[in-house]
Amino acid sequence: MSDRTVPDWLRRARSGWTWTGASRPPWAEEPGPGQESVWDYPRPPRLAPDTRHIVVRDGDHVIAETRRAVRILETASPPTVYIPRSDIDDGLIQAEAGSSLCEWKGPAAYWTVVLPDGTRHERVGWSYERPFPEFDSIRGHLSFYPARLACTIDGEAVTPQPGGFYGGWITSEVVGPFKGAAGSTGW
Repeated sequence: MSDRTVPDWLRRARSGWTWTGASRPPWAEEPGPGQESVWDYPRPPRLAPDTRHIVVRDGDHVIAETRRAVRILETASPPTVYIPRSDIDDGLIQAEAGSSLCEWKGPAAYWTVVLPDGTRHERVGWSYERPFPEFDSIRGHLSFYPARLACTIDGEAVTPQPGGFYGGWITSEVVGPFKGAAGSTGW
């Protein structure tokens, strides 16, 4: 979406951020060797291909497994990992009613995981079926909440982003503090 086609309400939402990756706030943790600071991630978010081995599971049930993920890197949030639908067990996911809106990526759709034994994990995944043009490369990809399913990157267990709303994937490679923690409203 070019600046000329962005509606005023969306332009206002996008411009309301203090931190945009141009500089780190004084409370940001200093990254060590091989680490990234989420405060160096840009706003608008950046898309980054990820060829590491990514697995989403519930016990013995592998829901998704890929080496073709896309990480979205956005100021103050741990990366969110999007997995191509072709690397997700379609027999375990079903679309849900309802949506939300990201001012950068567009309208989000939600997904439930239903295991063969009938266990249901309601609205544990989301996707952008009609993303804004800048994020079209994640069309046909899903992300999952690591607070509700076991997610790993190259065998490292992912820690969920605090707060319950956001779906960032925290690993030892990223430092915060992270949006979603107490006191982070307005970051």
